[in-house]
Amino acid sequence: MESRQVRHFPRSSKIECLLREQQDRRSRRLFLEECGLGLGAIALASLSAPSSRADDEPQETLRPHFAPRAKRVIYLFQSGGPSQIDLFDYKPLLNERHGSELPEEIRGGQRLTGMSANQSSLSLVGSPFQFQQHGDSGAWLSELLPHTARVADDLCFIRSLHTDAINHGPAVTFLQTGSQIPGRPSLGAWLSYGLGSENNDLPAFVVMLTKDKGGQPLASRLWGNGFLPSRHQGVQFRPGNDPVLYLGNPGNLPASHRRHMLDAMTELDQINSRQNADPLLDNSIAQYELAFRMQASIPEATNLSSEPDHIFEMYGEDARKPGTYAANCLLARRLAERGVRLIQLYHQDWDHHGGLPGGIRTECRQTDRASAALIADLKQRGMLDDTLVIWGGEFGRTDYCQGKFSPNFGRDHHPRCFTVWMAGGGIRGGMTYGTTDDFGYNIQENPVHVHDLQATILSLLGMDHERLTYKFQGRRFRLTDVHGRVVKEILS
Repeated sequence: MESRQVRHFPRSSKIECLLREQQDRRSRRLFLEECGLGLGAIALASLSAPSSRADDEPQETLRPHFAPRAKRVIYLFQSGGPSQIDLFDYKPLLNERHGSELPEEIRGGQRLTGMSANQSSLSLVGSPFQFQQHGDSGAWLSELLPHTARVADDLCFIRSLHTDAINHGPAVTFLQTGSQIPGRPSLGAWLSYGLGSENNDLPAFVVMLTKDKGGQPLASRLWGNGFLPSRHQGVQFRPGNDPVLYLGNPGNLPASHRRHMLDAMTELDQINSRQNADPLLDNSIAQYELAFRMQASIPEATNLSSEPDHIFEMYGEDARKPGTYAANCLLARRLAERGVRLIQLYHQDWDHHGGLPGGIRTECRQTDRASAALIADLKQRGMLDDTLVIWGGEFGRTDYCQGKFSPNFGRDHHPRCFTVWMAGGGIRGGMTYGTTDDFGYNIQENPVHVHDLQATILSLLGMDHERLTYKFQGRRFRLTDVHGRVVKEILS
């Protein structure tokens, strides 16, 4: 058998060989097509086409449709559904009717979850916590939120938010992606697609989870890119020495070698693109390049040791412990300073079907001080005016007791009305928008649907929610589906 001699080409010769191979393949394809092999040509074309791409590939980023009020968003997502009745929506009549039956005319035959639908009694339960008015705006807040109370005049409380979903998975997915069914792009992905990042060395969209928390599980699809190009998905930061998984060079590979590898991959991509453009390759190369730049930018951005002591006093001593809610709030401010478009914090354990009095105290102790400190910190740095801060969960809680009526009561899911607050970034501070009935069960004035909230967020960043679309599988999709209105009444 004839032996083959192996020749070692210099790097430039290898590239030239690959180019010749591409040209040879192209010649074979042209030969088949010119021979009139209709079905064969069609099959060959389908094999050479990109494996997954949108019907039309949009430009890298879009321009704002109009002048933005905010440049970035910090979303403090409280997973599990905080009880609006025990935090924000003061109901003295509910306290007076404590222990009585939920009136049928108030319920109105509305659906309940499987956890309370079969109860023989739906006993009303008032809040055991004291409420007071705060600030010049006179906002009602529970005693559980003393720090939030101090920044009440910077906040806009929306008491009339409502959603279509009654269980956690669909409700969180709906709020984050505009659909109860998984697979759509998340809010952060839409913002990354529409506006890009202000800092090429950091992701446009960063996600952080409070460590060591239980409750409802959180899936990465909540910050996924859906059908948008993969470069728009959220990047999860974790506590510890390696905030981003697999960011470091394997086996102590020198940075110069990594740079050489990326240069070679880029050159190969350019060769392939001349023959058969594939946006998936471009996305992969863009992500490799970003990862390379992040090797220097991430350690600097996540190093809290440079923060002075008075800042840790603002956020609380927990801010010195990586992965806590307080530390994540402080890190969110640092990322906002460095041009990250959306910083999303997830804090779990608000799902209080039982043991609510003790459980909600714990969550407020972990989140109240840091949430208020973030507002004050942004304000003192002159950043609150162009940073939109959002606090809230996926739905509210019922005014009646789930299970047996007792002092250690719980509340079931309630999608009919719940409260979120917003601050900065073009929002009118010191106002409360929307009202619920005296039982805290139904909305009486100014309802705000989840799609309305999403449309308002996009508007504050200069994006028209009806024009921010992406064509996929023959249809133009958007975050708000075919719904949504901007709540202009809460804009400054």
